[in-house]
Amino acid sequence: MDTSGIHLIDTAFQRDHFDAAYLLVEQGRGAFVDCGTQFAVPRLLQAAQANGLAAEDIDWLLVTHAHLDHAGGAGALLQALPNARLVAHPRAAQHLIDPTKLIAGATAVYGEAEMARSYGHILPVPEHRVVVAEDGHTLELAGRRLQCIDTPGHARHHFCVWDEQSRSWFTGDTFGLSYRELDGPQGPFILPTSSPVQFEPEALKTSIARLLAYRPTAMYLTHYGRVTDVDRLAAELFEQIDAMCALARQCDERADRHRCLVAALTALYLERARAQRCPLDDEAIIGVLAMDIELNAQGLACWLDRDRR
Repeated sequence: MDTSGIHLIDTAFQRDHFDAAYLLVEQGRGAFVDCGTQFAVPRLLQAAQANGLAAEDIDWLLVTHAHLDHAGGAGALLQALPNARLVAHPRAAQHLIDPTKLIAGATAVYGEAEMARSYGHILPVPEHRVVVAEDGHTLELAGRRLQCIDTPGHARHHFCVWDEQSRSWFTGDTFGLSYRELDGPQGPFILPTSSPVQFEPEALKTSIARLLAYRPTAMYLTHYGRVTDVDRLAAELFEQIDAMCALARQCDERADRHRCLVAALTALYLERARAQRCPLDDEAIIGVLAMDIELNAQGLACWLDRDRR
């Protein structure tokens, strides 16, 4: 917890310290930002109880976007929170009310066995409990003002949440990925996420610039935790978005495009991690980033194919 009543909850998705949800506590009322999968629900309820809140004291669940590591457990969590309403981007709300397409798409990628292992049951959210948050939508948690702004680039159904009291953003995947294992003497190491299927580099840079315009003191990342030194990290993201796109174009005409993308991204991130003096050796760094490298390569391929149309 920091001094602003913000509590990090490790959802234990895939591994420890990979996927976070957040609990905001204000004057005996609570709100969650992102929730992980069905398997994280007990952890979220335990966090609320540990901070003096009953299930009835939770007013809001804000999901930054509909990707399952952020919102897969929303339906199950709301079953346990009788008074809470879910706040979602207009493009995300429909998929949380009727998750059929989400389930089908993820199953096509991962298969039924992996879906069951990683995500469990994905339950629909009752439509009457959903608040659709257009760009600029504001709500209050016991007088604490939260604002949702549209932040496409990682996904077209993504918003970020501004907490006026702490002057911080809950960024979902818009402000990239920063794992604490990779923190070095110069601070956090960060990289963008271009995971499939809606990566749009110029939109992502515009979204990051919108976040910076608020002059935030900190960013709360789903992957993973609170980071400061915001201007430096934003500059790193801008540079890497451009570098990733350049590498993707270099690989585009090759028969082994995916292998080329994976190798190029691996080299890029290792070079930048070494420059940041990350404490792990190259093999360990690749181990931490392996899933993200694979997803970023897939997302860049989707972008290349879409850009050609």
